[in-house]
Amino acid sequence: MKKVVHAACPHDCPDACGVLITVEDGRATKIQGDPRHPITRGFLCAKVAKYLDRVYSPDRLLYPMRRIAPKGAGGLEAFERISWDTALDAIAAKFREVSAEFGAEAVLPYSYGGTLGTIQGSTMDRRFFHRLGASQLDRTICSSAGEAGLLSVLGMKLGTEPEQFRHSRTIIAWACNIHGNNVHLWPFVEEARRNGARLIVIDPYPTRTAKLADWYLPIHPGTDAALALGLMHVIIGENLHDGEFVAKHTLGFEQLRQRAAEYPPERVSQWTGISADDIRRLAREYATNTPASIRVNYGVQRSQNGGMAMRAICMLPCLTGSWQHPGGGLQLSTSGAYPLNRDALKRPDLMSMSAGHATRLLNMNKLGDILNHLDDPPVRALFVYSCNPAAVCPDRNAVVRGLSRPDLFTVVHEQFMTDTTDYADIVLPATTFFEHKDLQTAYGHYFLQISDQAIAPLGEARCNANVFRALAQKMGFDDECLKEADDTIIDMALSSDHPWLEGIDRDRLQREHFVRLNFAANGSDKMVAGENFFLPFANGFPTPSGKAEFYSESMASAGLDPVISFIPPVESRHSENSKRYPLELLARKCDNFLNTSFANLPLLQRMEGQNYLEIHPQDANPRGIRDGDAVRVFNSRGELRLECRVDGAAQPGMVVARLHWAKLSPTGHNVNVLTSQRLTDMGGGSTFYSVLVDVEAIRP
Repeated sequence: MKKVVHAACPHDCPDACGVLITVEDGRATKIQGDPRHPITRGFLCAKVAKYLDRVYSPDRLLYPMRRIAPKGAGGLEAFERISWDTALDAIAAKFREVSAEFGAEAVLPYSYGGTLGTIQGSTMDRRFFHRLGASQLDRTICSSAGEAGLLSVLGMKLGTEPEQFRHSRTIIAWACNIHGNNVHLWPFVEEARRNGARLIVIDPYPTRTAKLADWYLPIHPGTDAALALGLMHVIIGENLHDGEFVAKHTLGFEQLRQRAAEYPPERVSQWTGISADDIRRLAREYATNTPASIRVNYGVQRSQNGGMAMRAICMLPCLTGSWQHPGGGLQLSTSGAYPLNRDALKRPDLMSMSAGHATRLLNMNKLGDILNHLDDPPVRALFVYSCNPAAVCPDRNAVVRGLSRPDLFTVVHEQFMTDTTDYADIVLPATTFFEHKDLQTAYGHYFLQISDQAIAPLGEARCNANVFRALAQKMGFDDECLKEADDTIIDMALSSDHPWLEGIDRDRLQREHFVRLNFAANGSDKMVAGENFFLPFANGFPTPSGKAEFYSESMASAGLDPVISFIPPVESRHSENSKRYPLELLARKCDNFLNTSFANLPLLQRMEGQNYLEIHPQDANPRGIRDGDAVRVFNSRGELRLECRVDGAAQPGMVVARLHWAKLSPTGHNVNVLTSQRLTDMGGGSTFYSVLVDVEAIRP
């Protein structure tokens, strides 16, 4: 029997693709992009196009297991197979024991973007841990700083529709590798270019997108706020801003004018490495060759001043008034457009049943400190799902020390034996999105989707929701919300009175598979030449003032600059710390992996290449480093041994290494032994791109 099932890719990517899965006699035999989906348009990224290799990999975890070897030992030989009942009984018993001795806050859930599905990503798990009274996890490792910066100006996580980019005349990809990490925007960019638009890329590294750009501007890491201020200096100074839009829809223009006057291009050039002439040229082109759109990605906000950098960039389309026009504006995230009934999904009120109050909130970037130093109570039980913290967390050496504690009980729900399972006491097999149902939002477009289950779970794999339903039963929690079926949860998610969900229910999503949010319900759509456009900020902003806030009282109340400023990170070429460690490290993502997802698949490994450091000849030659040499990259937190590439891809003063699984490297380490637990200026985010190191050759 053959059938085609519609699903949606839940991986941590803005595209949230509609996919068609062909199933023959219960086995998936083909995956393809849905040709009807307005964003997916019939093709998939290289990672998901090979998803059958992931689903049917011989390395898939298929059965629950219990550790029988010391922590740190990986591989199946370090575990014995057990039943689900045995595993769940052991977890429930340990949670009761820890709660009785230390309180339930000694239990910590740890998850992130392994799935962005509504049900599997953030529903039954939240209910369970709220009911238990466990510590809450502040999930800030990826996007929180940028979102805080954006919200401080615009008031809501909305942005330019990807379809509108084809109407742009100027497109700036700011720290956004569109061709590598947002590939379904690329056809719209190419359509715009065929119609005369120019693509400008601002990035510290010559990415795939940079190599295809009309103009590439290398920038020093962590200096994006300075560049934005330099652009505003020119735009305001040469009267290139939209005075009418600014007067009607912004707050604090005079304060911004005064601040921008302090950042002439010559001064900004010293920080950014971009010439003063190029800063002027960029400002003029952006402000006059309109409509202009900015696709900015999360790399900008992974420096110490990342929130302020995003705040600065978000001011640019408000200054030029480009929000008024199709093909204008900015996109960081569209996730704020999905008004699902979040409280009903996550049930934070359940905390009052156990703790009687909101339990403590622990920042996920601080996992090393949490596991090694936190007290009152200490974390004695850790439940990891949809995440690989032993690979992705900053300051990996500290994280591994914590995970190695003999008194820490760790459960990992996973699809493969990752870096983190090497420290697990119990490993539980997880499903892929082929094997469960979900409701899928997006952060790169405005289509809501149902993702249907295509095949039965392989082996004894279970989805997140079913694991927490079963664990709740073992714990004796009889709350009805911990038993609800997936369809009930979908109905609950859609039970919002927000006009953008008007007319969208589960039955319609099952019939149509994907539905654009109903922006026409309250007049948010604008009809231009027979086409509907969502222009989120054409007529105002959902901020406290109702205007784009160049001056923010909330920023002032938080002790931050209420306008904007540039302060170099404490780990940058502009800091005193560079005297000890003179090279900036760009710990970049791999093009063919998604964070550490897909990093274990042989075909994608061959496409990516691994375990090398890129360095400019200007930095290599004084150190006696030649192309192909083994080198030691080090700072006060750790060291990494890599093969060196002296190929000019890295700009002077910067070295580049990529994120992989640690266990797949020759030395068992990855780039996060060098990154720090320091947080961003806003949002409590990660500072993966504010890292100083030095490099030396390893001689036989």
